[in-house]
Amino acid sequence: MFTEQDRESPVLAGAIHDVAIESIAREGDGIARIQGFVVFVPGTKVGDHVTIKIEKVMRKFAIAALEEKS
Repeated sequence: MFTEQDRESPVLAGAIHDVAIESIAREGDGIARIQGFVVFVPGTKVGDHVTIKIEKVMRKFAIAALEEKS
């Protein structure tokens, strides 16, 4: 039986996404979600609408670089 943890990530390294920052992680990075998948975005704050580039995809989360802030 497959669980939610077994599903593939909805993001790929190198992909560009427009996201809204929903919350802040303990370390201070912004948190966005893409199809429920957590993406950490350094240098952002809650309410930011930004364009990001996915840098690293892990099993339960991804890390992205800020491309553009609006």
